Amino acid sequence: MTPFSDLAAAAYCPRQLYYRRREDDRSLPAEVHDRIDLAYRYPELVDAPDAVLRRLPIRREPAAYRRNLSRLRERDLYGGLVDPAETRTFLSGRECHGVVHKLLAGVDGGPPVPVLCSPGEPPESGVWEPQSVRAVAAAKALAWERERPVPRAILEYPAVGVVREVRLTTRRKAAYRRALRAVRAIDGPPARVDDGRCTSCEYRDRCGTRRRTLRSLLG
Repeated sequence: MTPFSDLAAAAYCPRQLYYRRREDDRSLPAEVHDRIDLAYRYPELVDAPDAVLRRLPIRREPAAYRRNLSRLRERDLYGGLVDPAETRTFLSGRECHGVVHKLLAGVDGGPPVPVLCSPGEPPESGVWEPQSVRAVAAAKALAWERERPVPRAILEYPAVGVVREVRLTTRRKAAYRRALRAVRAIDGPPARVDDGRCTSCEYRDRCGTRRRTLRSLLG
């Protein structure tokens, strides 16, 4: 079976996943863990003073962070986020497996909802495609375990105080299948890409991605 993290990496760049798999240590940095842990502290942070928030790894100024948490507190799903049915739950499905940070109880007999946390920034709307693929993988694994459809997942950005819903649309499920095929096809370095993703990639020095110049584009 394929880990959720490998699916997300393949959705971003299969070649990046190839290099990541060759690393001896694939553990997350301490700062990532610290930012994700904020997702379990909303009730104490929503009214926390500036001095407290400035000591934390948040990605907004204290006033903006409190505003975001205040808006989140008004949403129906807030109660489940601060008091989830389960935390840090391992899910194993037919095709993939991994840990979700929270598992929310279903409403009125509905299916449970998996929650994943990202330490980074959300896009202006929706979620980034690698995170969407990971969310679909989590929902599918949960559906396999519980033997019932799970039509949505939740993405939290706890260092920002923003939460986004991820519906399992046809487009998102197709992206999941593409990522799964990409993971399964890796038996050597996949084809290189040459776009804006490369500048921030931790493997760019060893990857050998070639930058096209204006001269080469003009022939």
